[in-house]
Amino acid sequence: MQSKNKKCRSSRGLPAGAGNEAVECGSPHVQPRYVGCYIRLHRFGLVPVLATLAAALAVCEVDAASGWLNWRGPDQDGVSKAQVKLPDKLELGGPNHRWSYKVRGAGTPVIADGRVFAFGFYGETTDVEETLICLDVKTGAKIWEHRFRDFLSDTTYNRYAIGAPVIDAETGNIYLESTWGVVMAFNRDGKLLWEHSMMEEFGRLTFPNGRTGALVIDGPLVITDGITANWGADGPARNRFYAFDKRTGELAWFSTPGVEPIDSSFATPVFGNLGDQRVFYAGTGCGNIVCINARTGEPVWRFRLSNAGVNADVLLLGNDRLIGIHGKENVDSTSHGRLVALKIPTAYPTGPKPVVLGRDVEVWRNDDFIAFSSSPLLVDNRVYSTIATGSLLCADATTGKTIWSEKLGPDQLHASPAYADGKLYVPILNGTVHVVAAGGNQAKVLSVNQMGAPCLGAPSFYGDAVFIFTKEALHCFGPKASAASVPVAAAAPAPVAPPPGPVTQIQVVPAEFALLPGESQTFTVYGLDAAGRRVRTVSEAATFAKFIPPTALVKSEVDAEIAGNVLKAGRNAKMSAGQLQVKWNNLTGITRGRIVAGLGYKENFEALPLGQKSAEGEDVGFPPLAWLGARVKWHVLEKDGSKVAANRLDTILFQRTMNFIGKPDLRNYTLEADVMTDGTRRVMSTVGLLNQRYLVSVAANSRILEVSSNHERVKESVPFQAQPNTWYRLKTRVDRDATGDGGWVRAKLWERAAPEPAAWTIQVRQEHLHAHGAPGVFAFSPQSLKRVYIDNLSLTANE
Repeated sequence: MQSKNKKCRSSRGLPAGAGNEAVECGSPHVQPRYVGCYIRLHRFGLVPVLATLAAALAVCEVDAASGWLNWRGPDQDGVSKAQVKLPDKLELGGPNHRWSYKVRGAGTPVIADGRVFAFGFYGETTDVEETLICLDVKTGAKIWEHRFRDFLSDTTYNRYAIGAPVIDAETGNIYLESTWGVVMAFNRDGKLLWEHSMMEEFGRLTFPNGRTGALVIDGPLVITDGITANWGADGPARNRFYAFDKRTGELAWFSTPGVEPIDSSFATPVFGNLGDQRVFYAGTGCGNIVCINARTGEPVWRFRLSNAGVNADVLLLGNDRLIGIHGKENVDSTSHGRLVALKIPTAYPTGPKPVVLGRDVEVWRNDDFIAFSSSPLLVDNRVYSTIATGSLLCADATTGKTIWSEKLGPDQLHASPAYADGKLYVPILNGTVHVVAAGGNQAKVLSVNQMGAPCLGAPSFYGDAVFIFTKEALHCFGPKASAASVPVAAAAPAPVAPPPGPVTQIQVVPAEFALLPGESQTFTVYGLDAAGRRVRTVSEAATFAKFIPPTALVKSEVDAEIAGNVLKAGRNAKMSAGQLQVKWNNLTGITRGRIVAGLGYKENFEALPLGQKSAEGEDVGFPPLAWLGARVKWHVLEKDGSKVAANRLDTILFQRTMNFIGKPDLRNYTLEADVMTDGTRRVMSTVGLLNQRYLVSVAANSRILEVSSNHERVKESVPFQAQPNTWYRLKTRVDRDATGDGGWVRAKLWERAAPEPAAWTIQVRQEHLHAHGAPGVFAFSPQSLKRVYIDNLSLTANE
């Protein structure tokens, strides 16, 4: 049977003017086409390595003082200190309306060097695409655009682009994370420098709310966070932070600062100094505010603020105060929401870390503030925040006492206020933007402006312009009588950083790796001073050795050979995982990694030992260590005379699992396995395989064989009456057309005891096919009632 879907768009870069319009001064005009070069990451074999490296190392400095480089502005607090007159009214079609660009957004544009960079999306259902778009700040004309499509995420409705790009002041590069967790680096002209699929490489989880947030940059690192279920000791789901070298994309460190998450979080880290150490502070999905060493990833301290995720950014007041806010259940009462001021450490702890701060560090609390995902402002010792009921509140930052409250809308979600020119610009979910005078003993609303669509982001400022993003368009406001201004770079010299001290620790980059059989990994070993600053590389003088931590529950070594600072996996290397210990001058560092599934991989589980006991008392073992997130989701056990993989039903939290076994750059492969579900005619489960970012699943309860990616974007099925406790063979492959971006997703399903049928059971046409993706396995046991089983897994090249 064939099922066609012709609406899904490509994840390629697009030329300017491809179906979009800029509206300038109320008059639409279609932008001329721009012929550009959009290049995939060199790891996928389409860009010469030296050319990509040269582009990544190029420096195009931008002025950090005048630019709005991240969603919260120069000091990460939503405040512009520029001395410039900004409009009191933001009326669409009015005298201060410069231009609009029709792209849907739920975040904040960033601006530098006369260019606006916006994270948005197009479409409604199967045609949804996210985009990073670059516009001219004066006219709104499109300079370049890069579009990309969702895959395998749980994002529902149109909860896309809830985040923002970030601009690096040193290189001029732009960094962005898509809703489904692809971290991308671009140069200012739109060339893709590198990317990481956090889902397929580190087990990042996605959620229906779609909240992604923004990356942050400090020194040589770009940092992201999310809930990940990786492998080994990092297999259990936790809110983790990952720091990549901004030029090369190599992982410098990862950090697990908290405990089991309750929710996702899209709070952005806020940087500060703790003694001579560079740190950041951020809310997490486990309800904590955490402090982490920005250069090494070492968790420093944490404070439990909420019984759910903390999504708002924190504020720093001096060097010993931190202000945080949340909108969920409090830890010491059943009430929801709180604004707190904490007295935080002013010296870097010397003992065991992370330090857990208690209630005694609270300076004050105010339960009037219930802000789930809106971030507050701090202006002239006053805290301003919108709350869930649509009011804007002002509190004294010294005492925490509420000074005034002003009702602006029926409710509020995500959108945050920003401050400039003595005014608060306050977007509200209902599509209004209120301009409010700062200060005073009561609110003074200067104007209420209708944007015509929901506002979920925050305003940004550049020169004499104010930018507002809605779910329909990006708008630019400013005095129309004069041409839009581009700020002149500050003449003051940049502060000179103190020289680094002697090397006292080493950092191995990448901190985690994945290799196919036949591949190699070259490591860089940085010597860091006591403050975590890079002093020099010591790679050639360092020694590498395989290492099994004494506390490891699974004693395993990576199946590869070491020569100097290069690790080489032979062509017949087995799937494996382990650590490498690196030593230099009596200093020690660690990296870890996996040999993952490549073409020719087979797994029948017979070599995996049992000897553990399940919650039901069965004799079980663990799945391959190199499977992402699988150790807590799968067991190996005896079934029908052989060892098989079975999903675990210990807790309802594990009722659904998706586990990758290879690299995201794999393509043109066939993945097949024996599959079966426990159950009765009325109650069964779903089992499937992941092939090139498509899920092919036997949904036994629904009596179908289904092909999907994100369920609201790609979902096609054919009837299939799967029976419980019956082994089937599931065979999947993805075929790209010889020319163009289209292709087919194909699958066969038949009883294992029968011959393979000649015809495909399902064929789904995709006009813009996912070009690559990691192989994996999938299970869904509703209410954790009935198991599924997998055996005789095989990964081969398409014939």
